[in-house]
Amino acid sequence: MHLHTWLATILPLLATLIAPLAPSVLTAQTDGLRALDGEWIYVEDRTEGRALDRLGPPMSSKFTMRVEEGVVILNGHGSGHRDVRVAIDGSVTEVKEPKRTVRYHGSWKDGLFEYEVHFEKESGNSGGIGLIRRSFRMTPDGLVVRVAVDPPAGQDSVAIYRQAQDIPLPAAAKATIGDLGWLSGAWVGTRSTGSSVEERWTPPLGGAMLAVSRTVNTSGKMVAFEYLRIVERDGGLVYVAQPGGAKATEFVLTELSGKRAVFDNPRHDHPKRIVYELSAEGGLSATIGQLKGGTPRRFDFKAEGGK
Repeated sequence: MHLHTWLATILPLLATLIAPLAPSVLTAQTDGLRALDGEWIYVEDRTEGRALDRLGPPMSSKFTMRVEEGVVILNGHGSGHRDVRVAIDGSVTEVKEPKRTVRYHGSWKDGLFEYEVHFEKESGNSGGIGLIRRSFRMTPDGLVVRVAVDPPAGQDSVAIYRQAQDIPLPAAAKATIGDLGWLSGAWVGTRSTGSSVEERWTPPLGGAMLAVSRTVNTSGKMVAFEYLRIVERDGGLVYVAQPGGAKATEFVLTELSGKRAVFDNPRHDHPKRIVYELSAEGGLSATIGQLKGGTPRRFDFKAEGGK
């Protein structure tokens, strides 16, 4: 058979074999990525050697990834960008900002999805972060997230994230609403910014305590408010918070010792723990933070009208 005749015969055949190959490979890659699809919540910092007070999420406490064919769509990854489409074929996604261009470059190989974020600043605008590298791998413990920031170059931060349904709920402590009678009253305090903050708790009655919280800045303007309640449920107590009147978030009482009450919700992004404690001197403290480590945020109150 002459060469040109052979080529005329074989090339159409090769075309029919190769044409479906790329889509099928792409589909197989996308199928492997499906495990990353959904909303992910920070569970635990696993950065080796990190001090207890520095434990915390290496990126947002909660983020989402939506998987489409050949693409992972990012939301809540800490850049302020929404619906960023990162291709796994190595192509670059550009996001234009007023003073810089941000470029995303991703890949998927051997069960690892990773992407880099390059921050290209305008001429004369120096300093700040130049590059962020993030990688995501599914393991039996959950989604392992590794983050490196350059500059400054240094140790990667590593943490476990899980979807809400895969995070165990805590065991509830036995208690009745009367056990928290010491929390009732009007409590006022001042934040480091000079803003005043108050919580006003009703006495326990009917299996519940109700409260409203308000923060007023130094100009006399209310800048935040929250509806609160503690209710009896299944032999324990549940703390229900609605900051700004938003959808309720519940925290279960897990510890009650003397006049200290701990409420936990490991499925919430932040805070995961709320602690109230009444001191021997009659002052009330409220702290919010992670279940382990980090630097909890603390509010100190005294009884309204007290010294």
